[in-house]
Amino acid sequence: MSATISKDELSKSLRMSFGSASVREVFTVPGEDVFQRNGRENDDEDELKWAAMDRLSTDDGLRKDVLKQTLDDGKIVHQEVDVTNLRLKDKKKLMESILKIVEEDYERFLLRLRDRIDRVGIDIPKIEVRFEHLSIEGDTYVGSRALPTLWNATINFVEGALEKIKLVPSKKRAVKILRDVSGIVKPSRMTLLLGPPGGGKTTLLKALAAVPDKDLRVAGKINYCGHELSDFIPQRTCAYISQHDLHHGEMTVRETLDFAGRSLGVGTRYELLKELSRREKELGIIPDPEIDAFMKATAVAGQESSLVTDYVLKILGLDTCADIMVGDQMRRGISGGQKKRLTTGEMLVGPAKVFFMDEISTGLDSATTFQIVKYMRQMVHIMDVTMIISLLQPAPETFDLFDDIILLSEGRIVYQGPHEIVLEFFESVGFKCPERKGIADFLQEVTSLKDQEQYWFRKKQPYRFITVAEFAEHFSNFHVGRELFDELGVAYDKSKAHPAALVTEKYGISNMELFKACFSREWLLMKRNSFLYMFKTFQIIIMAIIAFTVFSRTEMKVGQIADGNKFCGALFFSLINVMFNGTAELALTLFRLPVFFKQRDSLFYPAWAFALPIWLLRIPLSFMESLIWIVLTYYTIGFAPAESRFFRQFLVFFALHQMTLSLFRFIAAIGRTLVVANTIGTFTLLIVFVLGGFIVAKDDLGPWIKWGYYVSPMSYAQNAIAINEFLDKRWSTSNNDTYFSEETVGKVILKSRSMYLDEYMFWICVIALFAFSFLFNFCFILALTYMNPSADSKSVTMDDDKSKKNEHGNRNLKESTEKSSASTTATFEDIDMDVRNNKRVGKKRGMVLPFQPLSLAFNHVNYSVDMPAEMKAKGIEETCLQLLRNVSGAFRPGVLTALVGVSGAGKTTLMDVLAGRKTGGYTDGSIIISGYPKNQSTFARISGYCEQNDIHSPHVTVYESLIYSAWLRLSPDVKKETRKG
Repeated sequence: MSATISKDELSKSLRMSFGSASVREVFTVPGEDVFQRNGRENDDEDELKWAAMDRLSTDDGLRKDVLKQTLDDGKIVHQEVDVTNLRLKDKKKLMESILKIVEEDYERFLLRLRDRIDRVGIDIPKIEVRFEHLSIEGDTYVGSRALPTLWNATINFVEGALEKIKLVPSKKRAVKILRDVSGIVKPSRMTLLLGPPGGGKTTLLKALAAVPDKDLRVAGKINYCGHELSDFIPQRTCAYISQHDLHHGEMTVRETLDFAGRSLGVGTRYELLKELSRREKELGIIPDPEIDAFMKATAVAGQESSLVTDYVLKILGLDTCADIMVGDQMRRGISGGQKKRLTTGEMLVGPAKVFFMDEISTGLDSATTFQIVKYMRQMVHIMDVTMIISLLQPAPETFDLFDDIILLSEGRIVYQGPHEIVLEFFESVGFKCPERKGIADFLQEVTSLKDQEQYWFRKKQPYRFITVAEFAEHFSNFHVGRELFDELGVAYDKSKAHPAALVTEKYGISNMELFKACFSREWLLMKRNSFLYMFKTFQIIIMAIIAFTVFSRTEMKVGQIADGNKFCGALFFSLINVMFNGTAELALTLFRLPVFFKQRDSLFYPAWAFALPIWLLRIPLSFMESLIWIVLTYYTIGFAPAESRFFRQFLVFFALHQMTLSLFRFIAAIGRTLVVANTIGTFTLLIVFVLGGFIVAKDDLGPWIKWGYYVSPMSYAQNAIAINEFLDKRWSTSNNDTYFSEETVGKVILKSRSMYLDEYMFWICVIALFAFSFLFNFCFILALTYMNPSADSKSVTMDDDKSKKNEHGNRNLKESTEKSSASTTATFEDIDMDVRNNKRVGKKRGMVLPFQPLSLAFNHVNYSVDMPAEMKAKGIEETCLQLLRNVSGAFRPGVLTALVGVSGAGKTTLMDVLAGRKTGGYTDGSIIISGYPKNQSTFARISGYCEQNDIHSPHVTVYESLIYSAWLRLSPDVKKETRKG
């Protein structure tokens, strides 16, 4: 069979449907002639390589390439390789050949990539984002009513219910977050979003990405290339990168990016490559082998590990920690800056053409931020990407990388346009940036009440505070603003929009591929949490030993009604243990929900793809744990010896364990927070036990509550194991009681507990347990699909009266501070002179520090941890990973020391070691406090460590947190009245 196909067959096989557009129409500029060029070179080796590729079929040609391979003897040969199944070694070689030095080669690589596309006349999709008269507002309680007290929660719940039925008016106050903002975000231009905290930057980015908070009201228009958000899938067209780093701590950096790339798919990369290859064959162009291999390796969807991961790891500087676990509060992992880069990379591996990046520089040093923004700039300019990056305090060199600036303050756009003209705009108002002041810092402060006056440069005119509303009004009359609003007045021509620009499919890969991706990740997470499952197995073994020790077979007589009570207790104890063994599923599910909600909203996968693998992979665990219990307890306690009875009881326990796991998964999805879910779970267990038929018999329940017996899964499990035991032939002796003379002892025991008496009811109860399991899993999927994450704490709006009092107090404080500044300065000068002259400080005015100044010195401090198993698997032979190497230094009292270094350099590790916070790893070296060796028990009382993780109780105010922290640091002899004072 010939490997070649006709031109008509090739053209037919390369067609794809984008409405009525073919592949060629999708990737060609409308009306533009294809620039034809013969790229065939005279090199014999290239000719042979081109001939080999020509002989491949269409599909094989897009999966295979001929690359240079170095054999073991050092000889270089050209071999045909499957680029979609490259080994880790081959991927590393390919990436090193393309991006050997990222800073030098990244732009060159993008230019090579773009040159291949341009020379055959293919047009890359571009997306322009417009927003017009966008207003967003929400409701909040005012003052003390917003505090999360029990009384407020009760009143808010009651008022909320009455508000829905229109009985009482709402007591909430509407808070406007964005106020009638309009603008255009253009492709191929880097846009910086600046503004003070609380100005609405995150809200604007979320609104543009079509993921606004559900409790906010959005008004106005947002469109992409003239299309409304309802015309396509915006979450797949764009990527919103949150400022919160939510990742599975058990996965490595590479595994996290691999899963993201696999779930998001490749978009139109495959169709682009097919059209590209077709045109190159028609024109006789030999592609760059490295670029061809890269494009082919990144164009096939469903790969467990794609070359895109290695590419993103390289440009973000994460290749050094690629095989280290991400870590969380309980696991040691990568640094905070590396987590921030991982959050960015998680979206870069996808096919999105629009990026909204929210505070991607938090935790990063300025040099790393500059490099990342530089790479983003090159990608935007060369590959025509649309991008907005929100930064809080960018360095001047980072600021200069951006093309456009959006300055947002108090929910209004103060300026939007080229960054070269932003200073001209503010000078037209009357404010000038000093020469040595960073422009970004100037823009952050010029709209602030307390900082604005220093930038007023019209000395002949009296200064007055210019409000944000006045700035916005002035911008609408500024020439940049007029051009912007004139452009907004002309509707975007939809015919200019690229057919492949907007995504209309909800998910990047097929349902089966989504299921496979989530299944493999769930299996990986289970392996990483193997200790938990081993502990659960150990726990059930211990409880089984206790069970058959308490209910010893030698003491368990049979045949009489009194003996049946002991067996009922043993059966109920078994049910409780099997049921409680599934409670760990609640906490395990809760820990994964934040990552799930983030990935669900970004359309990584649907809820069923997340829930179904969990359900299926817990079946073997239920089987094993139920089998362990039944094997250890059944014959040692002395239940019915028939083999069929043994397997029937095992089936009941297996069904009960499955039901328990699904029940607690459902409760976790409903509660979404640890406190709420635990409360619901405890209450549910209590109801299930009470209505299960053992503590209170069915006939003893009142008519108003008897329905609870039939909806309690415990009642079906209790009936099933009781029927299985007491309908055995050893309980079939006649009863001597005249009232029950015709009943067997087993039926009398069942009847006394109001249980079923027929054998077939066993199977009905087992079916009911499996039905409950199915129901709870189905409800679990529904809850994950339609419920949203628990609401974050919102800012509290102060009462007007209190606000005025605070303003008045602040004004008085400012005046008193200004009056006392001169005397304070004189006092400090007097103290300094007094110390120099060896005079008594008590004769002078001033303040004596209430503590003894101490110095801290550390010499040759080393810190290492055990080599992560993932790195050992990559061939690293060392047993320890050293994080600090012979670090020495000293901190003196009265001297402010800055600890600087790039992200991942070990700054946090050093501070953890010095503060004594490291509970694992190996530390050596000396730490001296004012000449004495450090004693951790006493050092902890004289030191304070401010970590980079903001961990606070969400249910107390800022004042209460500070008071509580201060009280803990007071000595025991301080009286209660003094503390409160």
